[in-house]
Amino acid sequence: MAEEKLSRGDEVSWKTHGTETQGKVEKRITSDTEEAGRTVRASEDDPQYLVKSDKSGREAVHKPESLHKTTKKD
Repeated sequence: MAEEKLSRGDEVSWKTHGTETQGKVEKRITSDTEEAGRTVRASEDDPQYLVKSDKSGREAVHKPESLHKTTKKD
């Protein structure tokens, strides 16, 4: 999925502790910064994404290859 650029508000899923978690992209990170309680190393060529879990409301940072775009099931 590294070729697909994600945007704020996109619904995504990712694997965490052996289960799949769903949430939304909060922002694209393209420079070194502090997010979700940790130091994030990112650049325009190697971005990372701040995501928020639908279930827990917690934020996490993931590389694009870890995220999979989904459609919300109501």
